[in-house]
Amino acid sequence: MPAYVIAHIDVKDPVRYEDYKKMSPISIGKFGGRFLVRGTPAEILEGSWQPKRLVLLEFPSVAVAREWWASDDYADAKALRQATSSGDMIILEGFEPK
Repeated sequence: MPAYVIAHIDVKDPVRYEDYKKMSPISIGKFGGRFLVRGTPAEILEGSWQPKRLVLLEFPSVAVAREWWASDDYADAKALRQATSSGDMIILEGFEPK
């Protein structure tokens, strides 16, 4: 079952964050993940949420997404992201339509 990681990021240091954007795809790819959305502007349809930067990743499963997030392959990039931004990240299990 596919899994999706949604990240809502508020970049505090855009210069250093550019390095994170170069580093992260390497580890994501190693775990079979791919970007579906990467920081494109959001159009607000309802409500008052004003998201900063949104990223949507797809992984083969929740277990693989967790492995990626906790991996040594992602550790340096994650530390850089956490040093240059604040935000939220969640995993959602997808579904297969019947």
